[in-house]
Amino acid sequence: MNELEAPNISFPCDYPIKVVGDTRAGLHEDVYEIVLKHDPSLTTDKVSQRTSRKGNFISISFMLRAVGQEQLEALFDDLKKLEAVRMVL
Repeated sequence: MNELEAPNISFPCDYPIKVVGDTRAGLHEDVYEIVLKHDPSLTTDKVSQRTSRKGNFISISFMLRAVGQEQLEALFDDLKKLEAVRMVL
């Protein structure tokens, strides 16, 4: 595989996602609500949150049950629409 090729993912699978955003009240809930639209089976025990050392940013990590590339692309697009979100990995 060269550097430009995307990895070959076999669906369905558990797919880790991390959202990095500005620290603000309600971001965790907003992210969780969006993810639930794309994976209704997500439970709170599959979601974790960390605050940056200086407290300016938070990262929200979760394990999504991915069923296809279209689902992942739609989720990433919806998450990026949140004003406080800086990155989706």
